[in-house]
Amino acid sequence: MRLALYIFATFALMAIVAAFTYTVNPDHYTIELMGINFNFPVAVWIILPMLILLIFTLVHMFFYGLKNYFILKKWQKDANTLEDALYWSLVNEPKEQKYGIDLIGNSALLLGKASLNISDNVEGLTPRLARVVNIIQKIKNGDYVDFKEEKMAKVFNAGNPILIQNRLNRLESDDKFVADVLKSTSEYSKIVQAEALEIFARKENFVKAQKYAKVFDIQSFFTMLERVTAEDNLELTPEILTDFVKALDLSCQDFIKIASVTKKYFNPEENLTLFRGYQLENSKAQNAYLYLLFEYELLEQVALYLNEQEDHEFIKFRALWDLKQEHTKYKLKDIIDINSVCNETRL
Repeated sequence: MRLALYIFATFALMAIVAAFTYTVNPDHYTIELMGINFNFPVAVWIILPMLILLIFTLVHMFFYGLKNYFILKKWQKDANTLEDALYWSLVNEPKEQKYGIDLIGNSALLLGKASLNISDNVEGLTPRLARVVNIIQKIKNGDYVDFKEEKMAKVFNAGNPILIQNRLNRLESDDKFVADVLKSTSEYSKIVQAEALEIFARKENFVKAQKYAKVFDIQSFFTMLERVTAEDNLELTPEILTDFVKALDLSCQDFIKIASVTKKYFNPEENLTLFRGYQLENSKAQNAYLYLLFEYELLEQVALYLNEQEDHEFIKFRALWDLKQEHTKYKLKDIIDINSVCNETRL
């Protein structure tokens, strides 16, 4: 019952009782209290307890109503706090929250240390949670979401998996973003950097890649190098190749892989000049240089080079040279597995 209706009904009842009593006994009745005489009609004395009961009832209702109001406000505040905790757990950025009601706080505190993984859309969520779940599902499905437009640019830390996946999604559809990542690698995670390099290496030529030589890794470099064909050399030049060789920490086998490509597209003179310089600066390129000398059948230069080295070095290359002195028909590939020669000679 509404309070106003309750008060009205009570006063109506008091009026009816007072009127009925007055018709039965219209006399007055006097009571002396602390030297004071209280003289009222009998009807008033009859309804006085009802009035006192009404007053105490209203005070009681006000007290507990106020108490329940504050409890409800705490529940509402904790409900908002719980929604906030769910939001940060959904975006993989859990934050500790304070709760006013222990019944909620003792369990909800777990959200401050946990991240939620939603496998499907959920019905009946608040607009804020429904929005973030929808965004996360889009990212999981491979779509790119502009966090600035969604006013979530400052929500994610650099290593957040949702942010990383969103950036990976963008790399697949935005070539300009690939270039942006390579220009400012320090602003992006290693995973995003690696994916940007891989995509760039699959699509671009060496002229465009040259300015990013210092951020290239060996895997991405060889991804590009393996794309070189007679029909499309990707604008690879000795100068550009040298920039990459200087920037990368290449192994013996890496130099041989490079030589196996460049021998097809560079003329012998410029190729030998390149690798002669490489092996002077880096001993790991010596096997590749010898490999090219044999490929170009420059046996006199092979002899001169081997004579400058220790007798226990380049054993297989020495054996091949000895054989070719008697049987010129032997080719390098007949004697040496060039893919494993680095494991047996100087590295």
